[in-house]
Amino acid sequence: MKESQRLEIIADAVAAFNESNRVAARQLCEAGLNQFPSDPSLSHLLAAILFAEEDFAGAREKIETSLAAQPRNVPALVLAGKIYRAEQRLEAALVQLEKAASIEIRLEIFVEKARIFDQMGNKSAARDAWSMVLNAVPTSREALSRLSSLARERGALVEAEQLLERAIALEDHPGIWFELALVRHDLRKLDGAAEAYRRVLEIKADAPEAGVNLGVVLQEAGRMQEAMAAFSTAYALDVSTFGVIAMALTSAPCGRLWLDEEVLRQSLADGAAALGSESLAVDARC
Repeated sequence: MKESQRLEIIADAVAAFNESNRVAARQLCEAGLNQFPSDPSLSHLLAAILFAEEDFAGAREKIETSLAAQPRNVPALVLAGKIYRAEQRLEAALVQLEKAASIEIRLEIFVEKARIFDQMGNKSAARDAWSMVLNAVPTSREALSRLSSLARERGALVEAEQLLERAIALEDHPGIWFELALVRHDLRKLDGAAEAYRRVLEIKADAPEAGVNLGVVLQEAGRMQEAMAAFSTAYALDVSTFGVIAMALTSAPCGRLWLDEEVLRQSLADGAAALGSESLAVDARC
């Protein structure tokens, strides 16, 4: 009778948790543990609930209770790894995940390990772990994002561009387009960078940084009228971009523009395609 009652409590708690009714699930777990102290299943489920509520200390206590009774329970070991990672106990998290991996190979384990290596700043290990994730799931947006960032950090710009293009094919997201624009700019693919920044602005109109960067790219490509239009867009979105815009205009690699500040402000506010000759002097350097 007691065993059937225990199983019924667990089933009801799991159902409540899956329905996102964490209050009911927690109450069922706590009531169940009053009747069946240290029950590994109830302790595990309560740990998951507390983890979702960001009560990491409470979650750790319950998952350790569960693992004391079932030390080879892979889902419990993975949850323990997540809890320890949330507490910044990264080495302890890796220990739990290594135990889990020695029992059963799961993609979730490699994802968690990759995140831990990222937090540790172990770029080589993170790259290896994320590569394993991507090999297993070629459509993993998180793996593509992290691997592209790691590639860019080590100067592998072509690889970063390819990874971001794969990510774009999966999700037309402004953040991915922005990263792709940065990489293409680094590669001196100015037309491609401009295309990417324009796509950011199409998807997310309120993106002044993309407008500024688009202006910089177009200026470097010698397309000054388009550059000024982009700068005007950025200024209209956020007037605080003025300083960055002015700096970009006065530090152009192919010439220096000495501007009257008020004329520039008015030109940007009016959305002028280019500045008049009276407002600037050119010191060509190319």
